[in-house]
Amino acid sequence: MNIAFTKMQGLGNDFVVINTISQPISLTSSQIKRIADRRLGIGCDQVLLITSPPSSQVDFGYRIFNQDGGEAEQCGNGARCFAHYIHHYGLSNKNILHVATKGGVIQLQREENQYVTVNMGIPRFDPKQIPFGVDAEALFYPLTVANQSINIGAVSMGNPHCVLQVPDVTTAPVAIWGPELESHPLFPQQVNVGFVEKISSHEINLRVYERGVGETPACGTGACAAVAVGRNQGWLAESVAVHLPGGSLHITWQGENNPLFMTGPSTVVFEGSITLDMSR
Repeated sequence: MNIAFTKMQGLGNDFVVINTISQPISLTSSQIKRIADRRLGIGCDQVLLITSPPSSQVDFGYRIFNQDGGEAEQCGNGARCFAHYIHHYGLSNKNILHVATKGGVIQLQREENQYVTVNMGIPRFDPKQIPFGVDAEALFYPLTVANQSINIGAVSMGNPHCVLQVPDVTTAPVAIWGPELESHPLFPQQVNVGFVEKISSHEINLRVYERGVGETPACGTGACAAVAVGRNQGWLAESVAVHLPGGSLHITWQGENNPLFMTGPSTVVFEGSITLDMSR
């Protein structure tokens, strides 16, 4: 089957976006992996599917698949690309979209210069909602990784995240600690891992090891999680510039029981089509 797609990127976090409303398809895990493969397929961090709205309360559905073929609950950079795609191809003229994801409904607002603000919902720190296999909620959780004792924060932004502070992100052991924390037995659905260097209460540097993907140039939900944890622990302000290897995002969060907002850019890279064996 010949499938039309659009390649998009947000701060270097790249996506293959497929409209399954105009071309009804159902992709298997192996087909997702083939699409995402940078040598044998198109190549991307994640495959995003635009679907019909599952209820009258939302405008569209949005499914997210990692390179390994597993489905993710949420993706902030992908959400901005999703909104850009909808307006770029004239699927809606609304400036504010409500979109259903596996992690819940999110609100996307179009700004100027191809920027999009995403209402990411209320950060969830309850370990059962992350999920995280500890007995009680805490600001800091001690873990052992690579035979070293560290303290992390944990939060769900629609998908699970752990966050730890490091003196310098350029020398942080992302390649070693990332995989170990990603598959730590206390995270039954695995976890995204954020390494944060505090510049000031309004500015941080961040590297993220994404679950099912590895380190990426940017991670929208990772930026949100870093600010949520930092603010919850008392070392970040309400408005924070988050600098990732691929670029910067602006995160605002008023605190407990309030939604968190993320603003950043997105870009259409190219359009194309790929032929897949739909029997596999």
